[in-house]
Amino acid sequence: MPILDHLWIIPLLPLLGSAINGLLGWKWPNKAVHSVALASTALSFACALEAAREFLDYYDQFHHAFVKQFFTWITAGTLRAGFDLQFDQLTIVMVLVVTGVGFLIHIYSTGYMAHEEGYFRIFSYLNLFMFFMLILVLAANYVLLFVGWEGVGLCSYLLIGFYNLRKSATDAGNKAFIVNRIGDFAFLLGIFLLFRTFHSVDFTTIFDHAASLPTEAMGQFGTLTVVCILLFIGATGKSAQLPLYVWLPDAMEGPTPVSALIHAATMVTAGVYMVARSHVLYTHAPSALYIVAIVGCATAFFAATIGLVQSDIKKVLAYSTVSQLGYMFLACGVGAFSAGIFHLMTHAFFKALLFLAAGSVIHAMGGEQDMWRMGGLGSKIKITFMSMLFATLAITGFPPFAGFFSKDAILAASLNSQHGGKVLYAVGLAAAILTSFYMFRLMWLTFWGQPRYDQHQVHVHESPLNMTIPLIILALLSLAGGWFAFPALWGGKDYFSDFLGPILGTGEAASVVAGHYLELTLSGVAVIAATLGLLVAWRMYRKDVKQGPSTGLHEILYRKYYVDELYHAVVVGPLVWLSRNVLWKVIDVGLIDGTVNGIAHGTSAVGDTVRHTQSGNARSYAVWVLIGAVVVFVIIFWPIVHPVLFGGLR
Repeated sequence: MPILDHLWIIPLLPLLGSAINGLLGWKWPNKAVHSVALASTALSFACALEAAREFLDYYDQFHHAFVKQFFTWITAGTLRAGFDLQFDQLTIVMVLVVTGVGFLIHIYSTGYMAHEEGYFRIFSYLNLFMFFMLILVLAANYVLLFVGWEGVGLCSYLLIGFYNLRKSATDAGNKAFIVNRIGDFAFLLGIFLLFRTFHSVDFTTIFDHAASLPTEAMGQFGTLTVVCILLFIGATGKSAQLPLYVWLPDAMEGPTPVSALIHAATMVTAGVYMVARSHVLYTHAPSALYIVAIVGCATAFFAATIGLVQSDIKKVLAYSTVSQLGYMFLACGVGAFSAGIFHLMTHAFFKALLFLAAGSVIHAMGGEQDMWRMGGLGSKIKITFMSMLFATLAITGFPPFAGFFSKDAILAASLNSQHGGKVLYAVGLAAAILTSFYMFRLMWLTFWGQPRYDQHQVHVHESPLNMTIPLIILALLSLAGGWFAFPALWGGKDYFSDFLGPILGTGEAASVVAGHYLELTLSGVAVIAATLGLLVAWRMYRKDVKQGPSTGLHEILYRKYYVDELYHAVVVGPLVWLSRNVLWKVIDVGLIDGTVNGIAHGTSAVGDTVRHTQSGNARSYAVWVLIGAVVVFVIIFWPIVHPVLFGGLR
């Protein structure tokens, strides 16, 4: 049976795993629970590989994306939204990342979560997340994509708040859910405007029509520009960009495998995928592209500055994720969509590895996450140390690790693309220096120097095989995952860009790099920047350092520029006051409850008054009967009596 004709199998398998564990897992042993979860994920990955093989044969023959319409889901007037799935080169990258990295994180979770209550819940939620993420990347129209978009938001809420007896976790889950709703409102408006403009929500129809439209001038806010901005606002929520990034650092309250899967490798990249998928719209709206580039570049630098001083190992990686997502949007904003997707893929490898290695450190330290209470762990947990070193070299951009190739492509594009410029390049390069500094700071505080923990109380130990094997595999991917672009260093092909060329365009590569010599020069500058960050971190933390008092700029950065406090004062506080004092006390209690209760009290008062007519006196009853008879008589004969009595008065 060709998988390509039955693409629904790929998302269905993790959905079945989620349903089985959700309904029956509570009474099963842990081994049965994770066997179901792993089997469903592994089979989904295998089906994705087979679908990729079949598509490449299909593309050689037909030279276009494969779209399959399974059934019509919504019909309203001219609107048709079907359960239509699409498979092309971009889908291959996303599906393999979601299922492949997801499968490794599932394996890791069997060790990390082994002693947690609600073991079946975590695997049910993880499988459900994979189902919605696969729907998102396989969808052939914006409505079905939005289903996956909202689904991963729901799963994010469930997974962040997994420790539901911990108030900080439930608050973080609520925060993620609410902030994402802000972006999703704009995203919905963008879909509505797309349908109003093109009378369809299907990718193929919209992109074919948009390709024939003239490109809107810079500074012109026409229909396409407004659509692209609305869609991008949705992406800023899902992919944690300024100003809607505030939920992601708090999301570290969830278990570490959740951080690796949702908030590093897959869900937060949904916005980048959506922008790349909609590249035809964005290339016809240069003003929107410029906004994407500015926001991405600003976020990359802004989040990197906060990461410089954080002491929680997961918080450092959280702000690193926000920063790296900014790089991806920078790439898309300068028209280098394939470079953005390339960094999305390599980031999935090394950032998932960083989070899982951090989880291994936390596991070894008995739950400790403060780097100032670590130190000297490199000789005690060697596999974790080497894995995290590989990931650090990848994210900081040292060759021949994966991040070197993808980040180099983004920086080169930000300088040489027709949509780029020197300012974007300079800020991106500065963010790269900061990235190198805070990552090697993390390495020194965690793995080198003297132990800063009580060695009598904490017995450091390496993680079990079901946690270290995924680390080793991801370390190899962090090393070799970018080698698709290796030949480009000698003037050869960038195979990854060529692979995505039929979907994202091939003109980008020619316009991005103005000569091979310049490309090598920019690569050298990027390596020098990474080395500079390393040397500064080594200079500051090579000795047995101690955490000092927070003053001045350090305090501002540690408090995250007081953005949370600002949002609370400007947005949350007034909304809470309005809800409590106006919506609740005035409208709900005063108006609605007051009206309902007033009617009830009035009815009761009338009833009480009428009740007193029941006196038990027969003569009184006779009088009331007579009065009633007169009233009935008048009502019946009023049309006759009225002209006789009052006719003469007219």
